[in-house]
Amino acid sequence: MSAPTGSPPVPPHISPGPKSSRLRKACTTLLEHVKKHAGVGIVCAVAYFDPGNWGVDLQAGSLYGYRLLFVVLLAGLFAVFLQVLGSRLGCVTGLDLASHTRLLLYNRPRHTRLFRWLALYPLYVLSEVAIMATDLAELLGSAIALCLLFPKLQLWQGVLLTATDVILILAMGDPLRGRPVRMFELLIAAMVLAVFICMAIIISKIDIDAGNVFQGFLPSKYVFASGGLYTSIGIIGATVMPHSLFIGSALATQDRIDCRPIKSDDDLPLSLTSTTNSEVRILVSPSRFCLFRRRLKTSLINVFRAPPKSLYATRATRHNEHENNPLSFVRAHIYHGIVDVVICLLGFAVLINSLILILASAVFYYGNNDLGDRNPASLFDAYELIKNIVGKPAATLFAVALLASGQSSSFIATVAGQAVSEGFIQWRTSPVIRRLATRLLAIVPSVVVAIAVGKQGINSLLIISQVILSLVLPFITLPLLYCTSSKMIMRVRKCNEGEETVREGGDVENADQWVDYSNGKVTIFIGILIWLIVVGANGYVLISLMLGNGA
Repeated sequence: MSAPTGSPPVPPHISPGPKSSRLRKACTTLLEHVKKHAGVGIVCAVAYFDPGNWGVDLQAGSLYGYRLLFVVLLAGLFAVFLQVLGSRLGCVTGLDLASHTRLLLYNRPRHTRLFRWLALYPLYVLSEVAIMATDLAELLGSAIALCLLFPKLQLWQGVLLTATDVILILAMGDPLRGRPVRMFELLIAAMVLAVFICMAIIISKIDIDAGNVFQGFLPSKYVFASGGLYTSIGIIGATVMPHSLFIGSALATQDRIDCRPIKSDDDLPLSLTSTTNSEVRILVSPSRFCLFRRRLKTSLINVFRAPPKSLYATRATRHNEHENNPLSFVRAHIYHGIVDVVICLLGFAVLINSLILILASAVFYYGNNDLGDRNPASLFDAYELIKNIVGKPAATLFAVALLASGQSSSFIATVAGQAVSEGFIQWRTSPVIRRLATRLLAIVPSVVVAIAVGKQGINSLLIISQVILSLVLPFITLPLLYCTSSKMIMRVRKCNEGEETVREGGDVENADQWVDYSNGKVTIFIGILIWLIVVGANGYVLISLMLGNGA
């Protein structure tokens, strides 16, 4: 039989062209997002699984098993909501949360000094206290991890060792400039992945009841059981961190597509400046070597100097004196920023917190540990029990994950401190000096408690730091909710500035059109509800502590 002379035409409706084109376009968009826009979300996610969260999650899992996983998920959703608001605020206005608070309260038309001294400056002090409390928690977590990894190390020695942990790393670049510091973001991402991988490996070596784990993410009456509500509130208070809102809104102001070129290499340490092949060859000569040595000396000195102000810093004292970002900038960044924050917080922060609680539940609550009466598990208890039940390699991974969590959170707390001081009072200092100041303030009580009381005192100090953060949170979120709900603050000019039309009577009318990015009614309602829950949680914790009923 002869072969057919031709094949029938392919119907247009089954042509593979459009599908492959859409897939290619989707992959291109994804790669473009990862290449240029990813980074802010994973930096913000670090704050939500710091050592303070570890302590609370271990307590919840050891006392109530998987039943409080729902609270972990709820707290994560609260964090996503507030963090998205912070990202939108920075992207639309070009200013961070601290700067907006200053514009709200610094130059009020009436009772100016009263607003400054009774509102603005107290808020600044509270924000600095939150940064110090955060740094205290990271310091304690890192010190405990070092002591777990090196048993001969005394606790107070571990505290002192963490004083020099990130000074050189922070000297690599200033994350608050208008240009993203990708080396900083990649370093944070590497530590986040280290925490996630270590916890995943540990969980894989433990018997987990998948059905009970799934039920734990559903609402349970145990939230209101004896002590369950207190622990649940502790999870919410330890998860939603004030300093992450500051740094998230600050990083959202950066132009991640058309970065402005840096005018001088002296603004960056030598390790970040580019060197051509011809320059490398010339450096062999003595004169070039001397020039290199002088530049290296200058760079080291500049590490301790105050960096230039951010490209997006403003000298305005009221919101009507400040111009928001152009509409093209907002459209190019806002949705990428929201997706980045949501994916990183749900994919890393919520998941890692859940893994910590699942670990504590499997080892302490459901495991055969012969503890008798159940007591809250500490970081030291978790390490010892994991070593006895699972093995020393798993316990070592636990300590490594804790160390990576503490170190990465330390970087974020320091950068957030820079954003707070520059935004509230327009004071900008070197990251190294800032790091030394906050760390020294945290070292003094930590060393005293470590020497005088020991492990139990360190655990109590860790809990106190989380209580302080919980108390500060409502004061920080109130300006965030107000600014993102204001149509005047969150509007972006649509037409070219200066376009005008003339009314019939000869009056000039501004014909500018605006795009409104303020919160809708549903968003405002959810924000108020979350704020009331946080305020009620803090009130409950304070009353419980005063009555001596705290866990």
